[in-house]
Formats: sequence, C-alpha cells, structure tokens
Amino acid sequence: MSLLPGDSSSNSMEHLAGNATFDHLPVMLSEVLDVFEGIKEGLIVDATVGGAGHARALLQQAPTRPLLGIDRDPSAVEVARDRLAEFGRKAQVLHGRFDEIGQILDVDGRELHGALFDLGVSSHQLDTPGRGFSHRYSAPLDMRMNPHDALEAATIVNTYSEDELVRLLRANSDERFAHRIANSIISSRPIETTKELADIVRSAVPAAVRRKGRHPAMRTFQAIRIAVNSELALIEPALTQTIERLRPGGRLVVLSYHSGEDRIVKHVLREAADGVCLCPSSLPCICGSEPNVRLLRRKVVRPTTAEIDRNPRAASARFRAAERLSVGEA
Repeated sequence: MSLLPGDSSSNSMEHLAGNATFDHLPVMLSEVLDVFEGIKEGLIVDATVGGAGHARALLQQAPTRPLLGIDRDPSAVEVARDRLAEFGRKAQVLHGRFDEIGQILDVDGRELHGALFDLGVSSHQLDTPGRGFSHRYSAPLDMRMNPHDALEAATIVNTYSEDELVRLLRANSDERFAHRIANSIISSRPIETTKELADIVRSAVPAAVRRKGRHPAMRTFQAIRIAVNSELALIEPALTQTIERLRPGGRLVVLSYHSGEDRIVKHVLREAADGVCLCPSSLPCICGSEPNVRLLRRKVVRPTTAEIDRNPRAASARFRAAERLSVGEA
C-alpha cells in the first residue's frame, strides 16, 4: 500500500500489452448517486476506483464533497489520478487494496461519510491482452491485479493438485465440471498461455456445453483470477472496517458481479443490520449486541434492461446499500 498521493510506483507500465484504454462505463450509476445524494460535504471513498467513472460522477454531484479513491492496480491509479486532476485537492487517489481501507482512513484522519465498492475485474483488465485475464487473447498466465504481487495464474494452473483445483473451481465459480477440467489441466501440463488453458477447458466439458453462447472457459478463468487476487477473502474485512468507520448517517454501496461475492456482501450487511448476539442461545442476551446499519434495500437490486442494452457487462451486477446507525438508534 502507498499512502503518498504522489506515489510513482505505477510509472512503469511494461506489463500492459497493446494500446487498450482504461475506459470505465460506471455500472448502476443512477442508483449509486441516489444513495449519496444527501451527503453534500463529507468524505466519500471509492475503494475500487478503477477508471474513475463512478468517482467523477460523485465529484460532479456535490461540488464541495471530497473523494478518496483506492485501487490495487497501479495502472488504474495512474489513470484515475489523471482523470480526476481537474478536481484538484478534492480528489486523491492512493495505491492499495480495499481491505486496507481501515489503515488508510486512520492515517487520513477525516470522518467517513460514504463508501463505494465496485467489486470484481475491470473492463480494462479484461480488455488488455497482456494481463492474461481473458480467454479471448493469447497471453502469459498472469491475472494479477497488482503486477507486483507474487502469485500468478501460471502457478495455480501448473502446480496445484487436482483436489485443490476442484475446490477452487467450485468455490470461486460454481463450476459443475470441476473434476473434468482439473483432470484435463493436470494432464496437459505445462500450460503457458491463456489460449492453451481456454482450449483445454473447452475440450474438457461436454460437447453440448461448447455449443452454448458463453465460452466454457469463462468460469475457470474467473475462479483462477479470484484465487490469484484473494478477492473473496478480502471482502468481509474490508466491509467490516468500513462499517466501523462510517459516521452515523454515512452510507455504503456495494456492487458485486457473481454469487460468491454477493453471498459475502449479503452476510456482512445482514449481520450488521440484525446485530449479532454472542451469548449462548439458552441465556438472555447480556453482550449488548445491536444493529449498526439500516439496509436501504432489503433485497438485491439489479440493473435495468435499458442499462444492460447500453452496457452488456452490467448484466450480472448486484446492488446493495446500507446506512450507518447511531448508537441506540435501532
């Protein structure tokens, strides 16, 4: 993590192949802006700033409201700083993982009025061939959101046992052909490129699955990417730290894109909204547990048909939001 606004760790972008631009069509933007409409001046954190699509809109929404962006991808940090430069000191972008939000806010010292988490992989990461995120290009097996991290997709693909691969595929993508795919991966080692991996997965699944619209390797690539970046493991601590630091009336929005992410988000928010009693069920509650957030939507919200038509990648989005309560308010 870099806490320095002028951090230059992202100046060298040799790991990016091609000329892909970091475009960011923000998902469910109107819903996000509606949640933060009433917060006119307090600090908002965009914990996954990416191409700064949401961040720009949030800064434009309230001229006196500061924003702090965080991203683990150095290329995203570089682009976001450039795109938010017009807002001057109101906008700051730091390089770090979103589960470091507690440390970042404690160093920053400002009171937190709102936070946004737009989970998953960015369009830029998928569309940059050299990053190895997509089955559509032939590239080294990388998939690291932060290219300075140690674990690469190649390590998982070429060294994990069959049981480890099966567990990974099931846990991270609900892959029903996990055993067949894991067995094919192991028998095809060494595997060097994304195209090789995609072809191996395609050959491993039944012919009827291959004829369907989506590429059969999509789930495998998702599962490996999640493992490389520890994506699911970071969600709960990040949201817990955020809720703890939100001021009363502060608001939290989370956009997730597959069932694994959404299960964790739902669990954290429901626990915060219901209060978690730690006392034995046979005894009266004496631990003082009480709710600390109010769910702004009891059920998950999905994108409109019109938005999906404009931006097909929004189709899998799931929107959840909550508001921090004062002590004793529930």
